[in-house]
Amino acid sequence: MIGLRFQFITGRWHATGWGNHVNEGVPDWPPSPWRICRALIATWFHKRRHEESDTQLRELIAKLASAAPAYVLPSATASHTRHYVPVNVGRKEERTKIFDTFVHVAQNESLLVFWPVELDGAHRELLAALLAVLNYFGRAESLVEAELLPDSNELPQPNARPIETGGVIGADEEPIRLLAPATPEQYAAWLKRQAAPERGGRRGHRRNAYPMPGSVFDALLADTGDLKNAGWSQPPGSRWIEYARPAESFRIAPQREPAINDYRPKVARFAVVSDVPPSITEALNLGERFHRALVSRCPSPVFTGCDSLGKPLTNGHQHAFYLSECDPQRGTIKFLTLYAPMGFDEDARRALEQLRQTWGYKGHKLQLILLGTGERNLFASTNAESGRSLPLASAQEWISLTPFIPTRHVKARRTGEPRRDGDGLVIGSPVHDLRRLLREAGFPEPMKIDFLPHLAIGYRCIHWLEFQHTRHHGHGRKAGERGYGFRITFSKRVDGPITLGYGAHFGLGLFVPADMT
Repeated sequence: MIGLRFQFITGRWHATGWGNHVNEGVPDWPPSPWRICRALIATWFHKRRHEESDTQLRELIAKLASAAPAYVLPSATASHTRHYVPVNVGRKEERTKIFDTFVHVAQNESLLVFWPVELDGAHRELLAALLAVLNYFGRAESLVEAELLPDSNELPQPNARPIETGGVIGADEEPIRLLAPATPEQYAAWLKRQAAPERGGRRGHRRNAYPMPGSVFDALLADTGDLKNAGWSQPPGSRWIEYARPAESFRIAPQREPAINDYRPKVARFAVVSDVPPSITEALNLGERFHRALVSRCPSPVFTGCDSLGKPLTNGHQHAFYLSECDPQRGTIKFLTLYAPMGFDEDARRALEQLRQTWGYKGHKLQLILLGTGERNLFASTNAESGRSLPLASAQEWISLTPFIPTRHVKARRTGEPRRDGDGLVIGSPVHDLRRLLREAGFPEPMKIDFLPHLAIGYRCIHWLEFQHTRHHGHGRKAGERGYGFRITFSKRVDGPITLGYGAHFGLGLFVPADMT
């Protein structure tokens, strides 16, 4: 017995089973013995014809034709692509649909073919040489590496086998037919039975008008187009062999690729597209919708902010912030950036990739396009027209894009007089609470904090009362319904994002560099 190994370099095998139209999508799997023999002959003509006569090749093919091989099929799945090829019909151009059917073979797995024949040294050497220079097998895009396996008693058990006369097909098998060369004896007997030429075939062709091959080897040289034009539905010199293969030959278990060094990007950036784009005043509502859409796909702590028991994380604000960004002229939300200091794990990244849309105002859907994931520096920008994220930029002076809502109330003495800290600030006042939250977030002490009466967008002034201030789902601590805007000036440049106060994870309390253009 000899063994052949075929390794598909691109992971794909392109070939249509004999007797099937290309658009039926039926692959020749496993590769038929007829196809293997033709590939060996074609390789000899292209690579070795000038070196030797064809006598040894004819003897090799005759030996291979004398028996039916068995196969060890790798894990694989069948698929196809569809192409619409233009065809000129008179002055009109029509498009014809063509299927490109292929078998996708699992990575690092090979197809093995075991032929129950014995070859002498010269024939083994020829077969090994042909397999070594076989560049493709099937269609030209099916690149392969092939080799003759060394003799060994430890060969794997075939899972696709020829069915002997009266053989039984197992419960986990299915029958198929493969085209194979006839044995020399069968072909000689078939030639004797051929009668005088008779009418048949297409358009009145005489089927037997095609020159009868003198041997199986000559039959394998026939051009398929010539055979069809001559009316042959099956090549002369061929036979059908019944095979049994696994019932689920094209089922492959999905595998997850391991994350490289457990890399966890901290930023995911989406473009928001809609017939009616949301206003920046709806940032809180949009952040909540993003949050709910992602949690429904992946209840990971990076989205929920809770552990597996539903308890809030105690490692600070490490889960995702939903940062809305608007057009600097119109005030409509164009991008939404997710920033998570703890990083997005593999499941979270898959959920981000699956998010395609969410619901919008009055039934207008928001189409979501994931622009990419990565580190903060990859997306940071101080130019609103650059397509990068303003909240992630570095700047010395920052202004409110959405209102800051304090989380603490003003502290007062029994006399009603407000309490003040060492700097004279009223404890619990908006400015005092903003400074406290900046310290807790790790930012340096600001040089100056000024109130902003409104948000200037183009020629518009959006007052902080116009923004949504209350979450529809979930809870959060806040000192009131009023929102405030500020201009924060640091002594040096600091890295964003700066998002503080009530609803900070969902779009409120967001600051951007003062120079938005």
